[in-house]
Amino acid sequence: MSAQDAVDRFAEQWARERPDLDVGPMLVVGRLHRVAELLDEELRTVFAQADLGNGDFDVLSALRRSGAPYRLTPTELAGATMVTSGAVTKRVDRLIGQGLVERTVSETDGRGRVVALTPAGKRLQERLHPQHLANEERLLAPLEADERRQLAALLSKLLVSLEE
Repeated sequence: MSAQDAVDRFAEQWARERPDLDVGPMLVVGRLHRVAELLDEELRTVFAQADLGNGDFDVLSALRRSGAPYRLTPTELAGATMVTSGAVTKRVDRLIGQGLVERTVSETDGRGRVVALTPAGKRLQERLHPQHLANEERLLAPLEADERRQLAALLSKLLVSLEE
């Protein structure tokens, strides 16, 4: 018999207490929640070494992957980081305080703003990115390559349906 996780134990309790309910969905959704919490905890360690949160690194990475000149509007940044404009503002303000990004007036719209990586922000993102990927590799080590591809495909299918 394979090892049990907390979700198995919860499902067993519900099966005992409410045998009339199908707890099958909990086996997937509960695990997704727990895995997300644990991954977040583990991923944070790399960023914490540079005094960053996950969201801070996400902003630096979105700007870096946007290509030179590494600048986006706040709306584009919100889309690229999948968070609200309010969350982007907080993250950008923190990163400005650390000298990693700057907020400037748009060259095409005097009322608009643009957020850009500073040279220090670009250097930090480029230093942390390989460490981040190595950490992700470590976290996925229990899965074989075929299992990773299968999991990625299944999660993509679920995500696309939820985003519609």
